Amino acid sequence: MCGIVGYIGKQSAQEVLVNGLSKLEYRGYDSAGIAVHDGQVIKIRKSVGRLAALESQLENLDATVGIGHTRWATHGRPSHDNAHPHTDESERFIVVHNGIIENYLQLREELQASGHVFTSETDTEVVAHLLEELFDGDLFETVKKVVQKIHGAFALAIMAKDEPGKLIAVREKSPLIVGLGDGENFIASDIPAILEYTRRVYILEDGEMAVLTENDVACYTLDGELVQKEEFNVTWDAVAAEKGGYEHFMLKEIHEQPKAIQDTLTGRISEDGKHVVFNELDWDQNYANSINQIHIVACGTSWHAGLVGKAVIEKLTRIPVNVEIASEYRYADPIVSKDTLIVVITQSGETADTMAALREMKKRGNRVLAITNVVGSSAAREADDVLFTWAGPEISVASTKAYTTQLIVFYLFALFLAEKRNTCDSQTIADIVAALRQLPELAEKSLESAPIVQQFAQQYADKEDAFFIGRGLDFSVSLEGSLKLKEISYIHAEAYAAGELKHGTLALIVEGIPVIALATQTHLLEKTISNIVEVKARDAFVLALAWEDDTQVESTVDEVIRLPRTLDFLAPVVTVIPLQLLAYYASVARGNDVDKPRNLAKSVTVE
Repeated sequence: MCGIVGYIGKQSAQEVLVNGLSKLEYRGYDSAGIAVHDGQVIKIRKSVGRLAALESQLENLDATVGIGHTRWATHGRPSHDNAHPHTDESERFIVVHNGIIENYLQLREELQASGHVFTSETDTEVVAHLLEELFDGDLFETVKKVVQKIHGAFALAIMAKDEPGKLIAVREKSPLIVGLGDGENFIASDIPAILEYTRRVYILEDGEMAVLTENDVACYTLDGELVQKEEFNVTWDAVAAEKGGYEHFMLKEIHEQPKAIQDTLTGRISEDGKHVVFNELDWDQNYANSINQIHIVACGTSWHAGLVGKAVIEKLTRIPVNVEIASEYRYADPIVSKDTLIVVITQSGETADTMAALREMKKRGNRVLAITNVVGSSAAREADDVLFTWAGPEISVASTKAYTTQLIVFYLFALFLAEKRNTCDSQTIADIVAALRQLPELAEKSLESAPIVQQFAQQYADKEDAFFIGRGLDFSVSLEGSLKLKEISYIHAEAYAAGELKHGTLALIVEGIPVIALATQTHLLEKTISNIVEVKARDAFVLALAWEDDTQVESTVDEVIRLPRTLDFLAPVVTVIPLQLLAYYASVARGNDVDKPRNLAKSVTVE
């Protein structure tokens, strides 16, 4: 997720762009850049790091047209060359981009064969070179040709040296808006960037593009057919706009999960929809078969994702998997062979204990695979292999979309490994891949549980204890639900494997205590219901999470949240969303600072 700003009018483009980027820095902050056109030449300035680093290098660039970008790296580590804007060799065409161009490698090879020289590792640069390659004297017509050749999710802002009075914006599965002013117009990834200048916007839909001059905006389909857009008037204040209208970043990030899931799947499923494709992993069958065990090493929420990963990998590949807490693992002198694969999970790529474990196992000669959300992070640089989650920046301390995208990577990785090792038949793999592709839609449906969850949270927000129970994968997810509740509501919460209730925990079940029971694992459902009956016999209030077609749970509990049906195997993705909402609404009801819970930080970079 990156931030795009564009301006054409009579004001200082530099000032408008930098101001707009400052409102979008929550969308990315590993590098930033602007390009402005003074009518004669295009001037480009960019810098690694936060926007302040760019600002410190800017002189007064006298221009009234320009585009800018703040980056969350996807292709290529943060560097000056990889920072946007990107150009062709002659700097006639300037591009900023948010999203992923899936077929960029193929396009890059074709362009290089035609003599084009690339200077970055990004997917974005192919757009600038395609513009040069296909330019026919008309920027608009050329952009139409280019967007027919690129595949993926992208939002583009484009400027050309030969047409200084024009900007072009393109949206395909990545957000982009156009701001309407008086003698000036704007492009932005999100409303906060332009709210200081106008409250009148066009919200571009997927498959639309806009041509901006200082006095006009015309919108078209990607085929060039004129589109009549309805003007939207923004009524939010500036703070609400930065959060997309949500009260807190956490709630915004919970609602971003369907898109984050889709982004993490994008480019990793074959065109026929039956296989997993990991261009990031150059693994042959011999190496896949040589892996005799896997150690997953992580902290906190990432450790919980690893517990799901263990179950998934073992089920599909039959490789034994250990899940280790990083702060313990680094001191435990773990027993590993040269054929043990180490998988480290870290949202930031900088978690101190996880990085220490990574370095120790590299020193021992083990291959290390990192799962992280940050390109250019220490984990991404130092691991032998990297699988990125495309969650985009998380601002709230409590992790939500990072967890769900880590789950998606584990499902993909397990399927990839199973196919390499021939431990799953092709039909089973195709069926699971098909179900994975439905998860963004099902995550959206899972968000519809919010009203029931909010009512429950408000009713029980004054309680000081809560329990989560489940079996199998449900237990793994209950650990994450428990962590979320305690870290932002400050309610003491514990998760237990439901079968362990008789081994001490029932002593804590008293009248009215809230128990959240996860009941999605069909082969364990009868056992889970028996455990629910046990806590109900002690007068607990039980909120159950069950499939929408379940007919057994309702009669034994007080309230049910119905989940959209998927494979039991994939249940964690849709089950965790109501648990995240529960933590959120409980925190709000208790008057806490949701996004910045006490005593906690976003990235734990010290031991």
